[in-house]
Order: sequence, then structure tokens, then C-alpha cells
Amino acid sequence: MSDLPSVSREVRLVTVPSGLPRPEDLAVVEAPLPAPGPGEVVLRNRFFTVFASLRTLLGGGVEGAPFPPVRPGDALFGPAIGEVVTAPDSGELRVGDLVSHWWGWREYAVVRVADCSPLAGALPDPVMNLSQGRTVYGALTRGARLRPGDTVFVSGGAGAVGSLAGPIARLLGAGRVIGSTGSPDKAKRMVAELGYDAVVVRGEGALVGQLAAAAPDGIDVLFDNVGGEDLRASVATARAGARFVLVGALSGQLAVDGTGATAPVELDSYQLVLKQITMLGYSAGNDPDVQAEWTDRFAGWARSGAIGFPYVRVDGIDEAPRALHELMIGRHLGTVVVAL
Repeated sequence: MSDLPSVSREVRLVTVPSGLPRPEDLAVVEAPLPAPGPGEVVLRNRFFTVFASLRTLLGGGVEGAPFPPVRPGDALFGPAIGEVVTAPDSGELRVGDLVSHWWGWREYAVVRVADCSPLAGALPDPVMNLSQGRTVYGALTRGARLRPGDTVFVSGGAGAVGSLAGPIARLLGAGRVIGSTGSPDKAKRMVAELGYDAVVVRGEGALVGQLAAAAPDGIDVLFDNVGGEDLRASVATARAGARFVLVGALSGQLAVDGTGATAPVELDSYQLVLKQITMLGYSAGNDPDVQAEWTDRFAGWARSGAIGFPYVRVDGIDEAPRALHELMIGRHLGTVVVAL
């Protein structure tokens, strides 16, 4: 205990963003590090992720969401990998163990043992445990029930989720995988690095026309991170019996003139009926059985070289506010990871 610092640096919200979060809306501050209580461990964070859903939490949150809003003065939080610094003598965790938890955006965290998930070491690199592949795998296998030969459209295919959705869909047997993005440069990288067969680009003409050209026989599965125009184009391009699984709402979360708390879209419900399209909202947090299966598949694929973990590394907690702004304006491909 004597080796523990008395303070820990953390990232706090200073002001509720007007539009997309900017670095000046956040501050890196020192805060007292509390002593651990019974059943708690002290963790030194090694990595944490920067994720788009923070826009919603910083803007006041959404009723019914699994996470509370972040108010001015609050520290941010999110997925992290930490090293155990102190642990109860009779507990399952030992000093030096690596665990995943939800108290990122700080250098040290005091966390209940029950809220820590030990890393078994099955993955080649500990940082791979920060992937959102569980959501992708669960959505495609449970939600969309992907079938061999399906044509799959992944909206938002360059982000933390989408950069894994394309490769995973291919490994699960998809015959053709199409993605969307708002950047021509990302579109090229998605084909070259992520294995997409084609990519449609928002802002380069009508998306529905681009998608129809990329999938002339229609799409069988939509893996939707975006909503908005991407969802409308998917309805127009869907084959009979198409299965849509919705996992995100980036059209609202990244809207410049909003709070990130809503993502309205107008759909032609007549087409949903005529084409017998099924549409399902999916959250891996409500599907605990998928975790072990996903970890086993991911480890096997990763060790064979069949799949990687596309991510951008940002060094140091001082760079975290800038990293969040860059993610919001679409600068990076893959997951943004802050290394401490």
C-alpha cells in the first residue's frame, strides 16, 4: 500500500459540449486515490478505449441506456485494461494480473473484484481484449443469423465496430461484404486492409444508388452502426426476407447539430412489409452466453492470422481529449486506444 500514489490523473468533463466534443470541453486533473475497501482492488490502467457513444453520455444520456450521463465535473469512463497493484489476500486476483473493466480515462482505479474480468491470455496481444468483436459476432450469429453466401452491408464499416464486422462476416461465410464510410480515403483502406468487396461513400452521390450498384442482386443482411441514410438505402436495396440487425446510431451520435441522444430516420414501412424484412436491435450486454464463444473464435482466428485488431494507438492520458475529438470528426480507422 505504501507504494501507491496518493493521487491519480483522470479526464473530467468541464462543460457540456455544444456540438461535437472538443478538447477544451475536457480536462486532465489530479484526484485523490481512495484506499481500497473490502473486496476491492487497485488497478494501474495500461490501456483504455475512446468510443463514439461517449457523445451521447456527454450530451445528457438516453433514458433506459445501460450507462449514466456524464455531468460537468464527472470523470469519464469506459472499457479499459488494468494491472492489479493491490488485491485482497484471499481473493482470486493477484498482484500483476491483467483484467478488463469499465473504469478507463484515469491512470489508477479502485474497482470491485466482481467488476473485473481476468484476462486468460488466449489472445496474442492484451490490447485485443478491447475489441468490440463480441458485439459483431453476437449480432451476426444470433441477430442476423448470417448464412453462407449472404450479401452483407456494414454501415459505418471503418469504425471500432465496423472495422471488425467486415472481416468477421467474411469468416462466417458471407459471399459479398459491402461497407459504408464518409471518407474516400477510408473507403480505399477498407478494401485494401479490411477485405471489403466494395464501399459506398456518404456525400458522393445518392447512397441508395451506390448501394444498388455495389449489390445488384440486393442485400441479405444489414449490420447497422449508423441508421439515417444508410438504413433508408438498405430498405430500398434489401432482398426479400432480409435480416437487419441494429447495433448503433452514429447518424445521431456524430451529428454536429445535436446532442447525440436521438437518431431519427424516416423509413418506407410499406417496403418492410412487402419484402418481409426483419429488424432487430442487438446489444451484446444482454447476451452473456456469447462472450466465451466469441473469445474462443477470436483467439483461434487471431493466432492463425485470419483476423487482426485494427486500432490507432494514442500515447498518454494528456492526449485523450484530443483523441476523442479526432474520433468524433472521423479522422481514424479502427478502434482508438489510449496507452498509459
